[in-house]
This record gives sequence, C-alpha cells and structure tokens, in this order.
Amino acid sequence: MNSNNFLPIILGSDENAYGNVRLIHEAYQIKPLLLCTRLLVPTMHSNLFDLVQIDRFDHDAVFPQALLKVLEQYAAPNRKLVVIPCSDYYAALLTRHYDKFKGLIANRFITEDLLNTLDTKDKFYQLCEAHGLDYPKTIVCEAGEREQALDQMDFQFPIVVKPENSNAYEYLHCEFEGKKKVFFFANKAEYLTMVKSMNGSDYEGKLIIQEFIPGGDSAMRVINSYSDNVGQVKMMCLGQPVLEEYAPKTLGNYAAIISRSDMVIYKKIQRFLEDIGYVGFSNIDMKYDSRTGKYMLFEINPRLGRSSFFVRAAGLNMLSALIDHAVYNKDKSCVYSEQTALWTNVPKLVLRKYVTEPALSAEIKSLYKQKKALKSLWYKQDMNWKRMIKVTRYYIGHINNYRRYFFDKTVEMQPQKSNETS
Repeated sequence: MNSNNFLPIILGSDENAYGNVRLIHEAYQIKPLLLCTRLLVPTMHSNLFDLVQIDRFDHDAVFPQALLKVLEQYAAPNRKLVVIPCSDYYAALLTRHYDKFKGLIANRFITEDLLNTLDTKDKFYQLCEAHGLDYPKTIVCEAGEREQALDQMDFQFPIVVKPENSNAYEYLHCEFEGKKKVFFFANKAEYLTMVKSMNGSDYEGKLIIQEFIPGGDSAMRVINSYSDNVGQVKMMCLGQPVLEEYAPKTLGNYAAIISRSDMVIYKKIQRFLEDIGYVGFSNIDMKYDSRTGKYMLFEINPRLGRSSFFVRAAGLNMLSALIDHAVYNKDKSCVYSEQTALWTNVPKLVLRKYVTEPALSAEIKSLYKQKKALKSLWYKQDMNWKRMIKVTRYYIGHINNYRRYFFDKTVEMQPQKSNETS
C-alpha cells in the first residue's frame, strides 16, 4: 500500500481534527493538510500535519474558491485527494459547493436535499417515522414564535431546548447572556428568561423544544458510521457516554464514552442509512428511554464527532475505512465494533468524582487497569514540551469546569406533577 498516492485534507482544528490527524499518522505515517481559519488548543504545537490558514475560510463567500485553489495545487495524476470536514458548517459547505470540486475529491458527501432534511428537525423526525425510528416529542418554532411556543406543548416539564443546529455558524457566532449549546428547564419561567435574552441577539434560527427523556448521561448512546460512495455502510461503532461536558459552550458534548456492541441497533441504523442513500461519515445521537425500552433518536451529524476517537479506542480506524474505499477501491463487508474500551477527554479524577453509578465506576477502573483507556490529544509520538504543557492545561481546565457547572440531571430534571405549560 503506497501512502504517497493520496493526500488527506482536514477541515478544522478542534479535537475532532486532531483525532483525524492522529488516525492518519497511526495508519499511514504521513502528514495530512490541515485547513482552518486559526489553530485551536487541540492542534497547537503539533508536528503531525502541514498547516494552511485561510482567513474567513468558514464563510460561504470564501470557502469554495479557497478550497478549489488548494485542491488544484495538490492535484496530481497519481494522487487522490480525500477531504474530511470536522464540523457541521464545513460539512454543509462541502455539500453545497460539491459540484465545483467534482473530479478533484475522491470521496463523496450527502446531497443538499438530504442535508436540509437532516438539519430541519421536523423533516428529520418525519423521516424517522417513515423508517420506524423513535424520537422525542418535539416542537420546532421560528424566531418570532419563541415566547408562545410552549402553548402547543403536549408533554410536561422538564424540557430540553436547543437551537436547530447548535454547531451551525449562525449560532456559534451569536452572543447573548446565558448562551449554551443546549438548555435544560424545569419550568416555564426559566424558559422565558432564556428566550428574552436570545431574542436580543442576532440569532434568527429555529428553536427545538423537546421532552426530557429520563436518565443521566449514561442513558445516551452514539453510533459513528462510514458509508461508502455508493451508500453501503462499511464500519459502525456504538458507544455509551458515561459523562457529558457541562461548561455552557460545550454542554452536552461527550466527555467519556465506553464502546459497546449491539447488533440489533447496528442493523436498524444500517438499514436506515442505506435506505436514505447516506454517504460519508455519520454521527448519530440517541437516548435510551427506560419508560418504553426504546432508543430515541435526536440527530444525525454529517461528519465524525469531536468524541469519535472512541472508535479508535475500540480498535477501529474510521479513516482507514474511507481510504480503503475511496483511494484503493476495496469493497469490504461492514465491520461492526465488538470491543469494550474507554475514550475520555477529561482527567481520571473527574470520572472518579462524577460517574457515580457503581457498575460504571467499576468498569472504568477495570478498563484503566487493563490499559484500555485512550485520550485523543495525549499522543506520545506528538508530545513536544510546548504541546505537553498546552494539553496538560487543557485537561486540568476540565476539573474547574465540572466544579463550577456540573449538575445531576437525574435529580434536577425530575418530572413535575403540576401542569406548567400554560
């Protein structure tokens, strides 16, 4: 296998981007090209990639011509270019402008129609219903409907509220007091306080209001998949988050995941992805509803997630699945993860303090003892002293974040007996 006949091009500089850089280094010992507007902490002082910084690269007016210029510069007769987006907005930009890059990129992305369906929650849940997938009771409201939206609630508090796409450029770059990636509210007064603050910002996107599915962080599930250029799923890995992040800007992101195996879920999601013609990477969030025994789908993200290195902890390399198909034209059967391992983005003492379920605590301790625990950013082959200091401070910062922001969802989000929707 000649690693010189392809070049991975990674869009972004967050934990997801560094995880992908590391996957490429581990599998192929080559330097990918990293395109971004600026380096974030996870990719600072790394020697594993060649960097191209492009001002306003994440803007629609800049992206297509800037990427086209890079693709044309690195194109060669015997070299395939593989482009890997590490955020929702880069994935959307690739989809919207894909026609401009045809013939230059070896891998494909979902169509704009499918992207719009997945990004629009009411359309997405209609799609779920048509394919026999369960989802939470949901209200989707426009910007002008936020204050009256609860009038149509047919479920009780507590509720979960979030922008239609918390990773979209419009929401990431708006500012208002109390801004979070996702909100949890026990009553209407709390909701209206947030809405009035949001209404004073320039965020004009839709708002998603959902019933809170009982259970803490460990009731969540995530599936990462790769579907080849013709829509066949080639790799799947199921994870059970055991702890989420709680700082406002990252609330709801996964902080630690144990990889699991469940062929029933694998087959159900595989059938869904293939039926809708999905291509590329997918990151699917869902939660187990103990009241019904069903898994409730929340969303599909059209890229690998920032926590997707949990797949590597389980012994699989998602980028190798992509490169095997897009570069080497290998047609392999789907690989389903079967190993149990721990991925974590926080120090061990955070897990010891905040993962309180006895069985999970014991399992985490055992996985550390078996050396089956992995951190995305702590990579011995890329740990010069500047990076070591930066990464160490990054991990230690989580300790203060949990001390300041942590709350127990299983306690604070108990269903209310009285009707507070009026």
